[in-house]
Amino acid sequence: MAERPPGSDEQLVSEVSQSKITVQNKHGEKLVGLLHYNGSMKLVIVCHGFRSSKDEKIFVSLASALTNQGISVFRFDFAGNGESEGVFRYGNYKREAEDIRSVILYFLEQNYEISAIIGHSKGGNAVLLYASVYHDVHIVINISGRFALERGIEGRLGKDFMQRIEKDGFIDVKDKTGNFEYRVTEDSLKDRLETDMCIACHSIDKKCRVLTVHGSKDQTVPAEDAMQFAKLIPNHKLHIMEGANHCYTAHLEELASVVLDFMKSSQVFKGMTEKQKCNL
Repeated sequence: MAERPPGSDEQLVSEVSQSKITVQNKHGEKLVGLLHYNGSMKLVIVCHGFRSSKDEKIFVSLASALTNQGISVFRFDFAGNGESEGVFRYGNYKREAEDIRSVILYFLEQNYEISAIIGHSKGGNAVLLYASVYHDVHIVINISGRFALERGIEGRLGKDFMQRIEKDGFIDVKDKTGNFEYRVTEDSLKDRLETDMCIACHSIDKKCRVLTVHGSKDQTVPAEDAMQFAKLIPNHKLHIMEGANHCYTAHLEELASVVLDFMKSSQVFKGMTEKQKCNL
């Protein structure tokens, strides 16, 4: 039987077949995801952000919108997140891009056509990094990704994060009540600081169409980061969504509409029958 994510998000998911799929990454870790299959072998892969999971409303909403247009969707948890195996690691950008590679290779072996990859926040960085290394997916959608990775660290780790890392070799991040959340090691911090999105942007193939969507009221990642992507990626479209926050809390339908319009303009749905374009 198809499995549905728990909670009130169920009503957002189209009435399509859902099945839990496990993909092994190059490190031997099992990545867990949900395949929304509606008869189409065209597939969109959706990637979550920092300490998030495949079951956030934004991804359930996108899956519903895409399947309603006759395209299948796979949303999954990166290693160390959600239901997937592995240890959560701060940074980890290139490794998450390689998780996407493992997922894509799995579905290519199953004779799917990878129509697009979509990432939100840190997942936006992951899909762009993927496109900078591999040139086999020609539609990439970056939702609220961060361009300047050296920014945003103080907000999580404190202004003295470098001194603390140099002294102890790690920082344990705790919540407001003092409970442990995750550990930032010197290597994982270095991974973030050494990930150069400028170089990545220049390495994306000109044939790859990239959409960046960013909320004008995003208080997590400033909208100016989206402007930097627009300047550097060769085949790029920018959409600043007025009033939207980082998670598009009150703008989920508008976000889905922008994504679908971009994919339609990229002829992703070309060649589908009318039946496939309906909600099966």
